[in-house]
Amino acid sequence: MSNSSNFSFEFFPPKTAEGKVKLRATWQQLAQLKPLFFSVTFGAGGSTQQGTLDTVLEIRGAGQNAAPHISCVASSKTEITETLSRYRDKGIRHIVALRGDMPSGLASSGELRYANELVAFIRETTGDWFQIEVACYPEYHPQTRNPADELKNFKRKIDAGANSAITQYFYNPDAYFRFVDECAAAGISVPIVPGIMPIGNFLPTGPIFGCLRRGDSALDANQAGRLSR
Repeated sequence: MSNSSNFSFEFFPPKTAEGKVKLRATWQQLAQLKPLFFSVTFGAGGSTQQGTLDTVLEIRGAGQNAAPHISCVASSKTEITETLSRYRDKGIRHIVALRGDMPSGLASSGELRYANELVAFIRETTGDWFQIEVACYPEYHPQTRNPADELKNFKRKIDAGANSAITQYFYNPDAYFRFVDECAAAGISVPIVPGIMPIGNFLPTGPIFGCLRRGDSALDANQAGRLSR
């Protein structure tokens, strides 16, 4: 693979000893491609907090760059501050800041409701210590009313202090290029990296396909139908 383009890989933290062994073999193999960094997801309310940190530290210990995620949904400012302190104490300077998904059964979304509020809080409490990545949505978030509102939401994250962004995965490249052009027109100049999820096992009647057809994800019905063919 050419090194002319920068890229990264994202992992879920393993939940079992067997999972840890499999993930270690995976990132060690992928490290041969010389990614810019690896990132590790963070469960809502910090549900995978220790697993996230342990995985990041293991990858960093092997000389690779790794960035933990942090989310604000269902978390207090105190809990977020404690997580940031743990990251900082370990010398971590690169994070991915997200709102996160609300766990089922919880009535409160936490003290910070949106990712832009989380980014602002990170800057208020840690200054410029962290390089902050955020998410953006070329085909707009399911809870956003229209593309114009999506662009406004993204700009709030950048104005709050985010350094760069990784998109939600998509299968329509035109949507990505259109979104990048719209961001430039809106004065957003940070790097916007396309998020890619390879299709390893496509089942046109499976639950994920059904979700895509309902418009709850990055594909609309036309795109989902195109993939099924």
